[in-house]
Amino acid sequence: MDLQTSDVATLDPIAAERRLRQDLAACYRLVALYGWEDLIFTHISARVPGPEHHFLINPYGMMFHEITASSLVKVDQEGRKVEPSAYEINPAGFVIHSAIHQAREDAQCVLHVHSVNGVAVSAQEEGLLPLSQHSMFVLASLAYHDYEGVALEDDEKPRLVRDLGRRRFLMLRNHGLLTVGRSVAEAFVAMYFMETACMIQLRAQAGGGPLRRIGDGIVASAERQWDIVTRGAGGGLAWPALLRKLDARNPGWRD
Repeated sequence: MDLQTSDVATLDPIAAERRLRQDLAACYRLVALYGWEDLIFTHISARVPGPEHHFLINPYGMMFHEITASSLVKVDQEGRKVEPSAYEINPAGFVIHSAIHQAREDAQCVLHVHSVNGVAVSAQEEGLLPLSQHSMFVLASLAYHDYEGVALEDDEKPRLVRDLGRRRFLMLRNHGLLTVGRSVAEAFVAMYFMETACMIQLRAQAGGGPLRRIGDGIVASAERQWDIVTRGAGGGLAWPALLRKLDARNPGWRD
């Protein structure tokens, strides 16, 4: 799954941050629209363009369907607010996200959810299985990280970074799902495929019959096939349509 560099880099810094805020707010609301939220307890972060290494993350205490571009909290690498905000941030969220942003220059957006399907598959010994077309796009770049409790301690960061490596999908064992994208659009569409693959797996297993697995050779070709299907645009091909869907269902995220 090819991750494209966001076009925000071509804008002036103020316009670039405004565009990024709107994309991230839209992503939060889309996560709510698709039913992947866990009250206020998961996180999506995005790196603000520029040399300061600042990040945008959700205000702790707001539901995802409420989040707007202006309500997002800007923090530095230590999780300190760099602009006034009435809200704090979730410390567990920052441990996970700051580790990946600092280790991966391509990690423009990090999206983490506790979706029911994702957590259920993360608790299975074999993890995600090659049972669907959706799964093969994920398996082409999937890593696993063992559960160490709520992510509050900085000493977990090196192990998290090591386990993820250069991959774009991470299954947090007994915990949830995580995607890395070079844009907000890429991270969201990647999560759509990961969560859908988990849902399909659980439904296939519930059928009770033998399961047919996709062959390794076909999975190995997933990156090339994804590029053909999306005409090289990756998640950016679906993003404008997702924003139109969001405007029809839950407008106001641009504010």
